[in-house]
Amino acid sequence: MGRVNASTPATPADDPARAAFAALRTPEGERLLAGLRDHDPAEELATATRLRRTHPAELVSAALGQARLRQRAVAKFGAEDAYRMYFTPNGVEQATRTSVATHRAARFAALGVRSVADLCCGIGGDAIALARAGIAVLAVDRDPLTAEVARANAEALGLGSLIEVRCADVTEIDTSPYDAVFVDPARRGGRGRIFDPEAYSPPLSWATAAALKAPRAALKIAPGIPHEAIGPEAEAEWISDGGDVKEAVLWYGEGFAPGAFRATLLPSGATLTAPAPLPAPPVGPVGRYLYEPDGAVIRAHLVADIVERCGGRLVDETIAYVTSDVPYSSPYVAGYEITDQLPFSMKRLKALLRERQVGVLTVKKRGSAVEPEELRRRMKLSGPNSVTVFLTRVAGAPTMLIGHPAGPSGHAAPSGGAPTP
Repeated sequence: MGRVNASTPATPADDPARAAFAALRTPEGERLLAGLRDHDPAEELATATRLRRTHPAELVSAALGQARLRQRAVAKFGAEDAYRMYFTPNGVEQATRTSVATHRAARFAALGVRSVADLCCGIGGDAIALARAGIAVLAVDRDPLTAEVARANAEALGLGSLIEVRCADVTEIDTSPYDAVFVDPARRGGRGRIFDPEAYSPPLSWATAAALKAPRAALKIAPGIPHEAIGPEAEAEWISDGGDVKEAVLWYGEGFAPGAFRATLLPSGATLTAPAPLPAPPVGPVGRYLYEPDGAVIRAHLVADIVERCGGRLVDETIAYVTSDVPYSSPYVAGYEITDQLPFSMKRLKALLRERQVGVLTVKKRGSAVEPEELRRRMKLSGPNSVTVFLTRVAGAPTMLIGHPAGPSGHAAPSGGAPTP
């Protein structure tokens, strides 16, 4: 992430973190780091003691720290890339995961974009995806160590010819020579995550202005951004990966749809769009089927589209559960066949689960303060069967809906097995 208020040391020797990183890139540092690929963090003290007999203590400490970061980065970048790349603690935390960066790069490439100014590039996750899509990238970050890490990553992955890394204040970069601009403002400060878009670094207003100057642009933002903070010039896209909402992107310029809302599900790439905010959907009684929309659909305020597609209704005007009387199959929802609807009561639920010999209970909730783990603990489950319970509100009243995941035909899948994550 770019930090527009960071100071710039004159040389790596002035900064211990930069000096440690430089040592890692020596032949000795690279060999040491390669040998730590599969090290067990639980054995770190013993490992450090052993390595310090033959290597400088500072180098051992830097290598162990980098090995931990690489292990964490596997979830975002995959093992093949993560164990060749370099990271900072903030870089691992804030970098875009490869699947999302690849999706974004593909949208740019499909519109013929051949060069991108990546402002606030961080450790280079998006620059890497853009370069792999055949796009030349100027990657800019104000923090000297972060810029050095981004440069090292471009080289490590064989993309140095497509990625130019520049340590500079992003607000001073002339982006006019580039086909598109990508801005990823820092959304974390000294006290953790930042929720006010104007407290981003740089602020959302600056990033939006930079985007509007470019022929095409993408602006990465937190998925929880209020819709009223999104200007009418942007196409807003929410992206989930494996069912988890990862980020939102504001798209500007030729080829995008100003005012539109989009939900994209990875890895399938399924995309649901609406040209403008949809009217509030109807509310009604719980039917035979219950549909749980993907988080990206909910964040994009496209639940009304699901309601229309399945001919259904909401169970409550404040709850994003859709119900209908007929089966409906869609990549944008998980479907369940409901067998019971009861007022909320721990005692009644426990009796019902005992009667049906339920040993595996999946708990889902919206609009309920009950913690799933606490509920499961109190149920004292035993038996060969499984069910799903939804703790929610129906027409404003605390309610339990009990059922099973629906199979491809819309009817309940066989009972049993492990609970759905």
